[in-house]
Amino acid sequence: MRSYLCLAILCAALSARAQRDIRWIDTHNDVLSKQVRTGEDLTRKQPDVQLDLVKAAEGHMAAQVFSIWCGEEYGAGRAFKRANQEIDSLESLIQRNPGKMVLVRNAHELEQAIKDKKFAALIGVEGGHMIENRMDYLDSLAQRGMVYMTLTWNNSTPWATSARDEVLKGDSVGHKGLTEKGRQIVARMNELGIMVDVSHTGDQTFYDVLKVSTKPVIASHSSAYALDPFRRNLKDAQLKALAAQGGVVFVNFYSGFLDSAYNGHQADFLAAHKNELDSLTRLMGGDVDEATERLYAAHPKEVEALRPPLDLLIRHIDYIVKLIGVDHVGIGADFDGAESYPKGMDDVRDYKKIAKALKKLGYSKTDIAKIANGNFRRVFAANRP
Repeated sequence: MRSYLCLAILCAALSARAQRDIRWIDTHNDVLSKQVRTGEDLTRKQPDVQLDLVKAAEGHMAAQVFSIWCGEEYGAGRAFKRANQEIDSLESLIQRNPGKMVLVRNAHELEQAIKDKKFAALIGVEGGHMIENRMDYLDSLAQRGMVYMTLTWNNSTPWATSARDEVLKGDSVGHKGLTEKGRQIVARMNELGIMVDVSHTGDQTFYDVLKVSTKPVIASHSSAYALDPFRRNLKDAQLKALAAQGGVVFVNFYSGFLDSAYNGHQADFLAAHKNELDSLTRLMGGDVDEATERLYAAHPKEVEALRPPLDLLIRHIDYIVKLIGVDHVGIGADFDGAESYPKGMDDVRDYKKIAKALKKLGYSKTDIAKIANGNFRRVFAANRP
């Protein structure tokens, strides 16, 4: 009996070590937008963010693509400036921690950072509106280290239409898909080695991109439409087309993109606390995002009840793997950019739970490593060696 007990303990220890050995690359985190607003020091463990350098180390992260984002309200003349402010913030963090992290601009530098066991920081720009329709701004962000650009956010640009606008505006939208300017931008991104990101884009833009791009395309933070038919998720045909072109979809952890019931439950919660949210919005000077964050913080038990089970995130990953193959799936959590994630998925330290769940489904360590980091490394190298 004692020998069986010892064997069980040894197996458990080896399993835990195998999970620790897996290092994670996440393709989408919005902490910089929050950091620029609040001034939080990401060198130390911070209770109000899901990624800081301490949590990244504890979560065995190899790399993070930091999202550079601002809303459409910034418009022409301010969006590009905001992008540079957020990049400045990242560079300042790196300069204060040269022994812990490094800015990575290409696949060779990423592999060197992994070899040196330094946390690799990469730059992803979320929303083509941040180049303000200027090719020189695209080139400038590339020079600063941008490794991907999401062609649209929720808002369309004059040269590409978003999922929100293609669905909600319908025929009233001025155009659908890529214009000639949009095709030129995609071609220039290919020349520069900037990964073209189709998360947030409408169906027409998505398929136009696949016709134009000469390099594998990514969806940096999208989930499966078949499991949650929200306009931001990718339909089966899109997933297959992306994989056929050599691309990768990085699964989004946001509750609203995983659970088809979440948005209705969230609407009920906000309606029940409308007066409180209105008061907080006035107190925050009209900043609805900040007011909503404070509202959620004030009602932790209700907010916890809204969260879907972790199993639903695993279902999205497993569904996409079974549909298009394990070589085309990764993670793009959208941490620090949304108000709700599955239960038990609280910050980057919880990625190990994904490995554990996939192992229970029969995934090999090799396949889990592909999802954790290998598929990003491959598609990154295919765009910018």
